[in-house]
Amino acid sequence: MNPNYKAVLLTILTLSVFSLVIIELTGVSSNSLNAIWQKHQAKAQELKKEADARAQMVKAMPHTTIRFYETRYDFGKISSDSIVKHIYKFKNTGKNPLMIERTDVSCGCTVPSFSDQPIAPGADGEITVSFNPKGKSGLQHKNILVHSNADPEAISIGFDADVN
Repeated sequence: MNPNYKAVLLTILTLSVFSLVIIELTGVSSNSLNAIWQKHQAKAQELKKEADARAQMVKAMPHTTIRFYETRYDFGKISSDSIVKHIYKFKNTGKNPLMIERTDVSCGCTVPSFSDQPIAPGADGEITVSFNPKGKSGLQHKNILVHSNADPEAISIGFDADVN
């Protein structure tokens, strides 16, 4: 057998063993990935249970009414590397507490956030919407569907942006 061939095989074997040791030490083994996946699944199930409980609570609440001060916002021209935010203010115009159940978005680039506490009759509340235009260009029209114990149960708010 050629001595150079033996050296190459020995080098490949050494590098393979070294790679396996690095993978195990960094925690990127299949067992580690499986553990991460199981934690992710458990967290997803926990979040679903919380969302289901909130939905049941909101559905059991007496109905009220809601009025948004604006339902559409125009960010104008924005850069694709900037994250923009807008606050949509609303008023509980009914006689019962108002609770937002959830929001549905038309794109993962849009992230709404709101208080998990009820809004008293006559009080104002807000939904903050963040938009990350990374990877987008041109005119963007995004919608957020707000679900609550108000009539109507779902109201659409949204925004426009010209991404360059």
